[in-house]
Amino acid sequence: VQLQAFGGGLVQAGGSLRLSCAASGRTVSTYVLGWFRQAPGKEREFVAAINWSAAYVNYAESVKGRFTISRDNTKNTMYLQMNSLKPEDTAVYYCAYRQRSYGGTYSTAGEYDLWGQGTQVTVSS
Repeated sequence: VQLQAFGGGLVQAGGSLRLSCAASGRTVSTYVLGWFRQAPGKEREFVAAINWSAAYVNYAESVKGRFTISRDNTKNTMYLQMNSLKPEDTAVYYCAYRQRSYGGTYSTAGEYDLWGQGTQVTVSS
């Protein structure tokens, strides 16, 4: 399985961006997808996660109400709609794949099996 994230860019504070993450290869039907981000000099942090059916989604407190995670299983693609962006959202955003769901929160990097290459999001003030 390979992941490719795209859709990052430069946006002014208050603006919006939509990130996409496409999974290719031999995915399994129950895989979980997540978004993480890493700002310069900081540790990678959880942003959002979604299970196969989208019945379970989880968000970091810092993005609740502003970001929306979704997926299209017919396209093996996950999305992150980011609204009301703030300068502190500036980071490289990574998508992550977990082969099997297990009822966890999927909010830690160690819960994922592989990662995409990241896409830069820069929010100017």
